[in-house]
Amino acid sequence: MSKVAKVFSTTTVGLDSFLVEVEVDIGAGLPSFTIVGLPDKAIDESKERIRAAIKNCHVLFPQHRLTINLAPADMKKEGPAFDLPMAVGILLASGQLEEIPEYLHSIFVGELALDGKLRHVNGVLPTAMFAAERGFGRIYLPECNAAEAALVSEIEVMPVKNLKSLIKHLKSEEVIKPHKRGRIEDYFTDLVYESDFAHIAGQEQAKRAMEIAAAGNHNILLSGPPGSGKTLLARSLPSILPDMDKDEMLEVTKIYSVAGMTKESNILMSERPFRSPHHTTSSVAMVGGGQWPKPGEISLSHRGVLFLDEFPEFPRSVLEALRQPLEDGVVTVSRAAGSLTFPAEFMLVAAQNPCPCGFLTDAEKQCNCSPTQVMRYQKKVSGPLIDRIDIHVEVPRVKYEKLSKDELAENSKSVKVRVHKAKKVQGERFRKANLKIKNNAEMNSKYIKQFCVLDKEAEKMIATAVDNMKLSARVYHRILKISRTIADMNGEEIINSDCIAEALQYRPKEKQY
Repeated sequence: MSKVAKVFSTTTVGLDSFLVEVEVDIGAGLPSFTIVGLPDKAIDESKERIRAAIKNCHVLFPQHRLTINLAPADMKKEGPAFDLPMAVGILLASGQLEEIPEYLHSIFVGELALDGKLRHVNGVLPTAMFAAERGFGRIYLPECNAAEAALVSEIEVMPVKNLKSLIKHLKSEEVIKPHKRGRIEDYFTDLVYESDFAHIAGQEQAKRAMEIAAAGNHNILLSGPPGSGKTLLARSLPSILPDMDKDEMLEVTKIYSVAGMTKESNILMSERPFRSPHHTTSSVAMVGGGQWPKPGEISLSHRGVLFLDEFPEFPRSVLEALRQPLEDGVVTVSRAAGSLTFPAEFMLVAAQNPCPCGFLTDAEKQCNCSPTQVMRYQKKVSGPLIDRIDIHVEVPRVKYEKLSKDELAENSKSVKVRVHKAKKVQGERFRKANLKIKNNAEMNSKYIKQFCVLDKEAEKMIATAVDNMKLSARVYHRILKISRTIADMNGEEIINSDCIAEALQYRPKEKQY
């Protein structure tokens, strides 16, 4: 006579988890083991893992016709996290575990080793969040994943070492103690940065531009000869960015959990991400994707910094893929089965040489590139992408006198205080207007008109600049957004001519050839 058991698990698609009912049927017939419900190769191979794990826990594996359905059947399932719920379902259907109401209020996830031990699985944080939202009381998962799941305080986290201990717990022969629910604040770490503004000799204008970029979340392009300090400036940027709040930390941790990049030693991502992919990076690695789409570098930079060194050397397809995320704050990955959207609110920092040899603008060393080579090099980055970068700044070679000075420059901690103050002003302004945006860089033309109020001198200056410099509407709006940030840093509500004058310095420069 056939007997059906049911336990619950989840599958993660993109960053969202969905409920999966694991139905196990043991019927009459020759011994067989079939899994249906659009499983991937890893799930199909779980038959042997489950069989070996059950036998090595000294429990009988049913010698009957065994069918497992992963419902809903029209949703693809991936990964080995279904090993544990399928094993529990088999033991329930075979009568080796008693059916109790707790099973219908619990989620099971975990990969089984052949000896029955549970191994780490990805995407535990979104799974725990989903389980709590749907009203499940408990989640059984590998012990090594427990701390991550415990970031969600609304659900009881049951850390499981191996299948044998879980069986004894479910039979009330042993007790698995719930993982201690800690406060998110307990996972905060003191942030220590390798790079600090104090260690950057000279480059006052570039550091000022970086401070403005950090204050308004503006994208920035650093251009200069090799060795001028572009990379050091970029790597120092996280040290002046405001600390993330709890919601931002959970957002970032969720992305890294799905990507399988969380660490047991540092479960909560408390430091803003800084991603620096090599210029040989593919479009899929940058945007995200694959047969089972995972976050790419763009999404891994969410709430942080994406640094692209040797900017023109990236493939054109990779650079063009940045346009939508820079404008919308999300990246959409389309596949035949449907589209997935990943968050992508990052700050772009790009660095480039002015020409192939790098010395076109250098006062000390002569450029040996032909005009044709320079033109070809400078055309590698499209105009529409350049227009999406608010701040353009030259980073010249540092003179020996500044390099040899013993005293340190202003440190990042002092700069961070000013940046935080400007961010607070922006946040309060947009909050009072009931807007979801947080930074000046996110303002569209409507909000620019509303919040970028100029005095008479400033209006005259920007009008003259637009006429004489033939500025496009997009560049005009970028200048107003930068000047709004400068005014916020100065504690001024009305934008004056000094703010406009400084903002004009950061406009896109004319091509050298």
